[in-house]
Amino acid sequence: MSLVFVPPHMAGFVLAGGQSSRMGADKALQLLAGQPLINHALGALRQAGLTAAIAGAHSPLSEFAPVIEDKHPGSGPLGGVCAALASTPASRFLFVSVDTPLLPSSLLACLAHHAQITQAAVTLCSVNGFAQTFPAVVSRESLPWLQRELAEGRGGCYAAFQTAAARLGRLLKVLPVELLAQTGSVTHPAGLPAAFWLLNVNRPADLVRAGQLLDRELRVS
Repeated sequence: MSLVFVPPHMAGFVLAGGQSSRMGADKALQLLAGQPLINHALGALRQAGLTAAIAGAHSPLSEFAPVIEDKHPGSGPLGGVCAALASTPASRFLFVSVDTPLLPSSLLACLAHHAQITQAAVTLCSVNGFAQTFPAVVSRESLPWLQRELAEGRGGCYAAFQTAAARLGRLLKVLPVELLAQTGSVTHPAGLPAAFWLLNVNRPADLVRAGQLLDRELRVS
């Protein structure tokens, strides 16, 4: 399927500033299907038609893409989000986490398209009825409210997104992944069912599981 056109004023960022304590090594550099996780995330953004950079990093990742320094190290993903929003004049930003390597680029393009149409402050997706914090499309206008949440010690991204949307009087839109898949709006290049698209790779066992899922689907197809 062809990807939805993504506006040129939207920037893509991989959040890669986690401590990787459960993995035991920098998860961004762990290999899946012969490629480090950072390449899977950057590749999904680029295949969706976005420029791709990295927000926050605990190891040298500049060989893969430009790196935006998190000015609030230890503040979690919200620090990386704020650093990215302040780094470029783009009007919208699409964020993916480095630990969700099974995301199809068509899902990212779909989220970007919906964000552009609805003018939502934040656009997310849900799996099994549960809203996921990432991937997320965030409007630039959200930055002051996200920075305030960060400065006041409230580092939870989802709650910060809710606050920013409410303060702006704009939507926080959540799109069910299963519905998008059922209607054919998004597909996975390896044929992977939608239930696995947002699998988090936080531990070595998760990395093994992701490899098994990809290998099984590629063998079936």
